[in-house]
Amino acid sequence: MAKVEKSAISPTREEDYSEWYQQVVKASDMAERSPVRGCMVIKPWGYSLWENIVRELDDMFKETGVKNAYFPLFIPLGFLEKEASHVEGFAKECAVVTHHRLEKNADGRLVPAGPLTEPLVVRPTSETIIGDAFSKWVSSYRDLPLLINQWVNVVRWEMRTRIFLRTSEFLWQEGHSAHATEKEAMERTLLMLDIYARLAEEYLALPVTKGRKTAAERFPGAVETFCIEAMMQDRKALQAGTSHFLGQNFAKASEIKFQSFEEKEEYAWTVSWGASTRMIGGIIMMHGDDDGVILPPRVASSQVVFIPIYRTPDDRLKVMEYVQKITAELKGVFYCNRKIRFEIDDRDTGGARGWDWIKKGIPLRVEIGPRDMSQDSVYVARRDKPHREKISMKRDMFVKEIAGILDEIQNNLYEKALSFKEKNTLPVDGGKAFYEFFTPLNKEQPEIHGGFALSHWCGAGECEAKIKEDLSVTIRCIPLAQEKEKGECVCCGGPSGGRVIFAKAY
Repeated sequence: MAKVEKSAISPTREEDYSEWYQQVVKASDMAERSPVRGCMVIKPWGYSLWENIVRELDDMFKETGVKNAYFPLFIPLGFLEKEASHVEGFAKECAVVTHHRLEKNADGRLVPAGPLTEPLVVRPTSETIIGDAFSKWVSSYRDLPLLINQWVNVVRWEMRTRIFLRTSEFLWQEGHSAHATEKEAMERTLLMLDIYARLAEEYLALPVTKGRKTAAERFPGAVETFCIEAMMQDRKALQAGTSHFLGQNFAKASEIKFQSFEEKEEYAWTVSWGASTRMIGGIIMMHGDDDGVILPPRVASSQVVFIPIYRTPDDRLKVMEYVQKITAELKGVFYCNRKIRFEIDDRDTGGARGWDWIKKGIPLRVEIGPRDMSQDSVYVARRDKPHREKISMKRDMFVKEIAGILDEIQNNLYEKALSFKEKNTLPVDGGKAFYEFFTPLNKEQPEIHGGFALSHWCGAGECEAKIKEDLSVTIRCIPLAQEKEKGECVCCGGPSGGRVIFAKAY
C-alpha cells in the first residue's frame, strides 16, 4: 500500500473547511487576532500582499481619471441621518464616539470625561462626509465629473468575525464620483465593476460573475448595486467588490448641486464603489490546499525564494555569492511590468525552511547547493505542483524563463478555479430539487452543499425572504450576461423571466 503523506495543515479541507481556513491563515504568517475583539493584526507577509493588490487596483483607477484623497475617520451622527435608508442600513454596525477625553475617578481608574455635543460615528463608509465635501467643491457642470478615491480603514461592528473575511475593522478603498447626467453616472458604475472583475480574474486568479443585486441586497441608499461574486472551495459565494449607482439620493441629502450648461440648477448623480482586504480571504479560500495557501504570482508577496544549501561556513560563503549573482541578474527581469520580487532565506533551520515557504504560498522555491553551483544550475519547485516535484535548470535558463513560469502558475490557478466554479454552478429547477441542492453533502461538513444554483425567481421579495429563512441562501446576483428565459419560481411556482444565482455566502 502506498504511503499517505501527512499534510502541513490539520484539519484538511474535507474534514473541517472553516477550521482549515483558520489554520492556513496562521501557517501562512499573514495575520493574527488582535487583543481588540473582532480585529486583526496584518503581519508583513499579508500586508505586502495587500500592497501589491492596492498597487494594481490603484493604477487601474488612475487610468480612468480617478484621483486619491483622504477624508476624516469620524463622521457627525447628523450626517448619517440625512439619508434615511443609509442610516437604517448601517445603524447596527456603527461604533460611536461619545466622549473626547479621559480622567481619573476617585478610585484612580481612567473613565470618559468630556461628553461630545454631537456623537461621532467611526467611519463605516464615507458617502455622507464625502457628499458634504462634494457640495462645496461642485458648483458648475464644468466641475464634473468629480472622481475621488481613498485608501482607508473602516469599522463595522460585526458580531461574528473571521480574519480577512469579516472583521470589525478592515482596510479598503472607497471610490466616490459625481456626474452631470444619469447616463454618465451609470457608465461609471459599470466601468468600476469591470475593473474589479479584471483585478479578480487577471491578478487574483479568481473567476467571477458580474451581476446586479436585488432590492433586498442593495447597498443602503443605492438605486442599484452591482457586484462580482466568486466561488470558494466550500462552494460558498464571496462578494469580492461592489459598485453602487446612487442616483440623486445622496446628492439631495448633501445638497450636491450644480449650474448646468443651460444655466439651470440641478442635483448631481453620484456613484460609489469599494473592495477590501476580504479579497485576501478569497485568495486563501480558493487557491489554498492542505499544505497552506498558494499565492497568484501577479500579486504574491514575493514570487521566488532562494534557499541556499550548505554544510560548512566555506560552502555558505560560496553558495551565497552564487545566490547574489542570480538575484543581481533578476533585478533586470520584469514580470507584468514590475520587477521580480524575491526573498533569500539563509536561516540555519534545515528542511524546515522549505515547509515554511510552502505554507506561505510563495510561487517558486529555488534551492542551491555546492553540487548545483558546480553545474551552474538551480533546483526549482513550483507551489502549484506537488511539493516533492522539483526540476534542475541551468542558471541562465532559469533567469530567462522565470517570467514565463510565473505566468504558467498564474494561468493554472485561474483555470483550476474556473473549472471548479463551472462544475459547481448548475441550473436547478423546481422547489424540491432546489431545496435538495442546498442540503449538506455530508454530516461532517454541514455548510458544504451543491454550489451556485442558477434558478428561476419571480421577483417577489417574499419568495427571496422565505428562501433565506429556510436555507440561509440568498440571491447573490442577477447575472448581467444572462439571457431571458421563461420558467417557474423555485419558491412559489410563479412566472419568471430569467435565472438568478442562489448561494450561501460569506
